[in-house]
Amino acid sequence: MIDLQTQLEMNWQRILATKLNNFHCLTDFLNAETQVTYPPKDLIFNAFNLCPFNQIKVVIIGQDPYHGEGQANGLCFAVNDGVKIPPSLRNIFKELHSDLGIEIPTSGNLERWAKQGVLLLNSILTVQANQAASHRNKGWEQFTDIVIKQISEQREQIVFLLWGNYAHKKGSIIDTSKHYILKSAHPSPLSARNFFGNQHFSKTNQYLTDCGKTTINW
Repeated sequence: MIDLQTQLEMNWQRILATKLNNFHCLTDFLNAETQVTYPPKDLIFNAFNLCPFNQIKVVIIGQDPYHGEGQANGLCFAVNDGVKIPPSLRNIFKELHSDLGIEIPTSGNLERWAKQGVLLLNSILTVQANQAASHRNKGWEQFTDIVIKQISEQREQIVFLLWGNYAHKKGSIIDTSKHYILKSAHPSPLSARNFFGNQHFSKTNQYLTDCGKTTINW
């Protein structure tokens, strides 16, 4: 059983408490789904549980989880150790190398980012196996809108990295007077030529430094 009330980290439960009752249709759909879905049920809220609300420094917004077996782990763009690095994540690592000179990792595990305050948030948190975007328009988009709105309203000086048109749309609910938004093309091979050179990692750390916060060890 999937339960938004109990599977979220305690700080997130408190922040979203008055909002979660609006998502009975979403949870009913998820619990009635008979097909194999990703990520595993215990990892659906991995991004939240690894990055509590009061520890967020950066938000990266993805679309929906990888739909191949063993790929999705609840963190946008990420895969677990031992899983082949997907093309978009490989391009993120290439930009990271170009921007900060960091050696390209051999693992796509991004838990180290999440534990430093990077919320790796997909707009849609589940997907049917081998069916991209199959859980679109089931309620996740509204749920993650509320998550982003709560961050925007209750926190200050958060960096939002919006890559691609899908993420750009989420930018409309972020208060730009309180937060720092960086936009570029999506790191997918289809658009990566306009993603490369965005220098978002160095710009993020410069902003955090200017705000007196500890930078991210990318």
